[in-house]
Amino acid sequence: MGILSEGFPPKATWTAKDMPDCTGKVFLVTGGNSGIGFETTKELLRKGGKVYLAARSKAKADEAIAELERETGKRPIFHELDLGNLAAVKRSALDFASKESQLDVLINNAGVMVPPVELLTSDGYDLQFGTNVVGHFLFTKLLLPTLLSTAASNPSSKPRIINVSSIGHRFNPTIDYETLRDSPKRRALNNWKIYGQSKFGNILVTNELARRYGDKIVSISLHPGGIKTNLARHMGTMAKISNFFAAPQSLGAVTQLYAATAPEAAEMNGKYLIPWARVGEANPAAANVETATKLWDWLEAEVKDV
Repeated sequence: MGILSEGFPPKATWTAKDMPDCTGKVFLVTGGNSGIGFETTKELLRKGGKVYLAARSKAKADEAIAELERETGKRPIFHELDLGNLAAVKRSALDFASKESQLDVLINNAGVMVPPVELLTSDGYDLQFGTNVVGHFLFTKLLLPTLLSTAASNPSSKPRIINVSSIGHRFNPTIDYETLRDSPKRRALNNWKIYGQSKFGNILVTNELARRYGDKIVSISLHPGGIKTNLARHMGTMAKISNFFAAPQSLGAVTQLYAATAPEAAEMNGKYLIPWARVGEANPAAANVETATKLWDWLEAEVKDV
């Protein structure tokens, strides 16, 4: 399937209505308070899942939780998570592990797209790469013991890690380590290329997770589609134009719900999914093991002292 099919997908043949019952399963959705994260949380609740809604702002999360309860009659559990601060990420992961011994599906859904170039994380990373890749890497790494414990307790049902990437990875399928922190080279780089680099990073991390833990955990990356969300809030007039053609948030949740719950997706370790709930092909550069290993080793070094 080519880029045209990914950007202009056919009508969905699998929807949230096709999800299996999720009773007894524990889900954690980053950025679950808005956009497709909100829709994902809602559908998981409707199917009986126990859902932790991870977000930075408790006030915004509380608003979302109240709305989710109105729509589903069920409440997700707020879980504080600031992906732009590695110390806070560590506290968040350890807090989750202290509350739960089970985690069936981690959905790394949160992200930022083309913010002002001067914005950095509190640790000095480019805001897009720091949030989309570094923060999620540390969070996932610290939750691996819980995921592996869950796998050991029920070998017939592997836990899953779902990393939300983007078609944008195709426009800069490389990792330029000189641009991951602030530098003249980073400042000169087009903000869309910085975004694409971060989404390429999401796929590389997924593929490395698949290689390292595929015997116990299923790891899947995906492009959710061109969706009408507040992710485009930094795009100004362009956001209004893109949102005019964008799909509704409910449709945007379909591919990650499929990856997280569909029985057949249990056999899709290391796959890249495209809208709507289809197996696609990422840019060929994402299949380079050396590139993925180099990024993994860099990330390990960056977070080792947190």
